Amino acid sequence: MKKLALLIMVLLIAGLLLVGCGSDDVTDDGTTTTTSGENQLIIGISSVPVSLDEQQISDYNSDRVASELYDTLLRFTDDSTDVEPGLATDWDVSEDGLTYTITLRDGVKFHDGTDFDADAVVYNFERFTSGEPVFAYADPIFDMVDSVSAPDESTVVFKLKEPFAPFLAHLAMTQFSIVSPTAAEESGIQDFGRNPVGTGPYKFVSWTGETEVIMERNDDYWGDKPNIDRLIYRFITDDNTRLNELEAGSIDIAVDPLPDSIAGFEAHSGFQILQEPGLHTWYLSLNTQVPPFDKAEVRHAFYHAIDREAIVDNILLGTGVLAVNFLPPATPGYTDDVPKYEFSPEKAKELLAEAGEENLTVDFWVPEGGSGMQSPDAMATAIQGDLANVGVTLNIKKLEWGAYLDQMFGDFPPEDQEMLLGQMSWISDNGDPDNFLYFLCSNTQWPPNYNSAYYSNDDFEKLIIEARFNPVWEEREPLYKEAQQILMGDLPYLPIDHEIITAIGREGITGFVIHPRGFFRTTGVTVP
Repeated sequence: MKKLALLIMVLLIAGLLLVGCGSDDVTDDGTTTTTSGENQLIIGISSVPVSLDEQQISDYNSDRVASELYDTLLRFTDDSTDVEPGLATDWDVSEDGLTYTITLRDGVKFHDGTDFDADAVVYNFERFTSGEPVFAYADPIFDMVDSVSAPDESTVVFKLKEPFAPFLAHLAMTQFSIVSPTAAEESGIQDFGRNPVGTGPYKFVSWTGETEVIMERNDDYWGDKPNIDRLIYRFITDDNTRLNELEAGSIDIAVDPLPDSIAGFEAHSGFQILQEPGLHTWYLSLNTQVPPFDKAEVRHAFYHAIDREAIVDNILLGTGVLAVNFLPPATPGYTDDVPKYEFSPEKAKELLAEAGEENLTVDFWVPEGGSGMQSPDAMATAIQGDLANVGVTLNIKKLEWGAYLDQMFGDFPPEDQEMLLGQMSWISDNGDPDNFLYFLCSNTQWPPNYNSAYYSNDDFEKLIIEARFNPVWEEREPLYKEAQQILMGDLPYLPIDHEIITAIGREGITGFVIHPRGFFRTTGVTVP
């Protein structure tokens, strides 16, 4: 890598230039941004956030940025999806599992100076579930809730329609981050995502177009205050440019690096590789309600045709683990005792012939970057080549990430959905199997929710609903294992791999946490 060699030369001649200096750059729109060297952290991510309103977010690059601004009632520990106190300090669950009494932290203020209290929590619940606009996460997170009340300023009571095992984990999901009611009312639904106000460790400063979001330390934060003064998320959609900026010292951490670039940085003492296995699956979504993917033989044929092992070994290069199931292996209740689909072009051809679908031509939708999408172009090209080998022509069609999400999860009936075949990734929001199997596969979750395959199977549905409302894990687990077997037999989604979340940082940066859920925690970061 010529740029990396040049960087080494500069370091030898000029000393630790990247660590000691900061400079101002002027962007194309005239906005001045600051590069590395101050008491700040600059993170380069691969897509522009869709919004900074957590209740409207469905992708985890947006979540990575926005989550720094907010708190949730409960929070996940740094290295797992176990829950611990957040804005709530304590909770009590009734014996029948229907009433959750939440005790709130005293003395917390939103960034606009208004008080956080029980009325604010009730407001957030009502905002999230109002249906205007449709917040896609509202139904799967809270459809089991019958009512929410605030008997006093420090207590919130959730009453459920039925016992629901993952409810406490739902209260820790970033999608139910608590926003300032005053700010939300003043901005309105459309504008709040550009003017976010929470209670989190950082306060929003600015969002410059498709360039960056700047935050500053919240000195009044109730918890551990950040070590750094300023946090900047810079949007660099081109993979090579993001790494070039890391080499040049204009960012401190580059997220989602090209897999074939990691070894070069790993060998150089000026950088460190940061990795964490994620609760993630990269997959192809197939519209199962319309031809040709309404035929199981076609879906099975596509899966047999794709050399998934070659993608993992030759493209992902240690940043992904081969998938044999839709659920990530770290998910409780995961099983590999599911139908298997070996790489077999011959079997794929036989199945296509059985279905009467030889010489298919299908549009294959691919995003231009996007969170969790790993190497979308290279993976798309490999899949396109594999399908060509069995007589299927895939026409690659590309969309910008925000437009891509709007199309895949748009409120279309299946017959009007243009995106019959598209790439997608999902990272579990709470570590519970419900978050994959219900959110993505229930027949109640067709778009504008997240079942982009428009999948429906009554036997599968019965199992996941019974498991969803059973508080006893020993009884839930066999239901989920049976559901996984049905799902992988039907194959509405073609899981390719499970991502190992990867970033490259400057040497000497400490305290940067990659959570298995996919977001980052930066309050403990120190910079050299």
